[in-house]
Amino acid sequence: MIVCIAEKPSVAREIAGVLGADRKMNGYLEGNGYQVTWTFGHLCTLKEPHDYDPRWKTWMFSSLPMIPPRFGIKLIDNETYINQFNIIRTLMQNADEIINCGDAGQEGELIQRWVMLKAGAKCPVRRLWISSLTEESIREGFAHLRPESDFRSLYEAGLARAIGDWLLGINATRLYTLRYAGKRQVLSIGRVQTPTLAMIVKRQAEIDNFVPSPYWELKTVYRDVTFSSSRGRFGSKEEGEKLLAEVTGTEFTVTGVTEKKGKESAPRLFDLTSLQVECNRKYSFSADETLRLIQSLYEKKATTYPRVDTTYLSDDIYPKVPAILAGLAAYTELTAPLKGTSLPRSKKVFDNSKVTDHHAIIPTGAPVTSLTADEKRVYDLVARRFIAAFYPDCVISTTTVSGTAGGVDFKAGGKRIVSPGWRTVFASAQSSGQPGDPDAGEDSKSPEDGDKILPEFRKGESGPHSPVLKETWTTPPKPYTEATLLRAMETAGKLVDNDELRDAMKENGIGRPSTRAAIIETLFKRNYIRKERKSLYPTQTGKDLIGTIHEELLKSAELTGIWEKKLRMIESGTYQAGVFLDELKDMVKKIVINVLSEN
Repeated sequence: MIVCIAEKPSVAREIAGVLGADRKMNGYLEGNGYQVTWTFGHLCTLKEPHDYDPRWKTWMFSSLPMIPPRFGIKLIDNETYINQFNIIRTLMQNADEIINCGDAGQEGELIQRWVMLKAGAKCPVRRLWISSLTEESIREGFAHLRPESDFRSLYEAGLARAIGDWLLGINATRLYTLRYAGKRQVLSIGRVQTPTLAMIVKRQAEIDNFVPSPYWELKTVYRDVTFSSSRGRFGSKEEGEKLLAEVTGTEFTVTGVTEKKGKESAPRLFDLTSLQVECNRKYSFSADETLRLIQSLYEKKATTYPRVDTTYLSDDIYPKVPAILAGLAAYTELTAPLKGTSLPRSKKVFDNSKVTDHHAIIPTGAPVTSLTADEKRVYDLVARRFIAAFYPDCVISTTTVSGTAGGVDFKAGGKRIVSPGWRTVFASAQSSGQPGDPDAGEDSKSPEDGDKILPEFRKGESGPHSPVLKETWTTPPKPYTEATLLRAMETAGKLVDNDELRDAMKENGIGRPSTRAAIIETLFKRNYIRKERKSLYPTQTGKDLIGTIHEELLKSAELTGIWEKKLRMIESGTYQAGVFLDELKDMVKKIVINVLSEN
């Protein structure tokens, strides 16, 4: 008998339906030579300190650092989990072969391998690796099952991550609680959680300590168009007034008109982080809400695997694109112009070198039914991004008008859309009450709305104008929103707008796309941060915790990003998990010594 183990009952049912395992048994489905069972996410976890040494149950300085000679796993103490595990163990011990059907990612690999390890499975194991739960994808996956050994490094990376979090989290939490809180409250510290909190606290400190300062800008209005002085900002009012006096009463002369045509590519396809960012901007969904919604869409076969960190597709998806577009029944008006055409194969969409385990999030093209209102919103974002990727570029015309008055140079610019191209896909969304321009967040405008269309100017023309010296005050940085915090986590705290540069920095981001939402939720649950409308603020408890931690290793986003890079290297087989854990153990020992010696 072949035993298949999935991560959830709903996924097990989809797989069993394709395999013909249609007899319901206690804790599994059977038929056609298969037994399909399931976990409920994690059934096993790393042992707790007192499982290694009863003396470690008591929080004492003398126990630190706690570093077990060998880490072990145990069942989570939950009656439902224990009952299901006993069923799984019986099936596995009698199996001829096991097929690991866990989610195709690091966490899914860890969950299933721990269960197989705990169950004492001895038979051969193969891996089902799929990016969607459609019948076609499941059948294709079973036709190309892969040996378990192909995913050994993926498991080692997941195991190193779990052990690293245990080592740092448990030791640092006990250390700081005993040293600074005297057991009055638990000071929870985590490998990713603490640097994330530190970023929010640091931003708030910048806001609180910000001292506004005035600056002046010289502008003038000619033919109802506002021109700005090329001198930029003035630090003193006197300097600006001097120039204002020079241009007042003079004529404005147009010295040059340049028009340049350019192209704008369609926005990138979604990875999990960019989808969470977009949903927070447009709908104020939390990162956790977006993850739950896109996970549900995946399980309903509407979209592909969501826990991804690439915005590219692999080349083997290209032949499937026409069928996917044809399956988007609600978008026939948008897909009709693409039907029967030779679809572009842009390197900005298809690039094997940018895809590892999974490609970007796209619709499957399968019929979509029974979606909630919020699921429809998320699905619409994913579907329109995918359709737009195969539309022509948007052609824009940028006009720059130069002028002079009283020997002072001025400039004005405007943009107009010559051919909307892919923007058509989002314009129809606006007219139907759906989200519009993909770049239009709470602080940005679409080109249709935000850019001036200039009247026609001729070089050499002149006339009266109305100069003015405008006083403006500098403003403090904005508080993080979940959208901007996710971007900061992705780039280890650095502000990066350029897509290519952001891609290069993802390796050093803190946390994984699939875990960042949980980290933010943990900060809320522990009362370290709070939310007002979209903005995130540290609580006094959060500020106090970061103020207490003098050990830079624990709160540096850059150092945490270096650890993340090493975990990715373990996953790719270019770094040893044992070396990574030895480094962490040495670091934990150093932190204990440093904190205990603090004055």
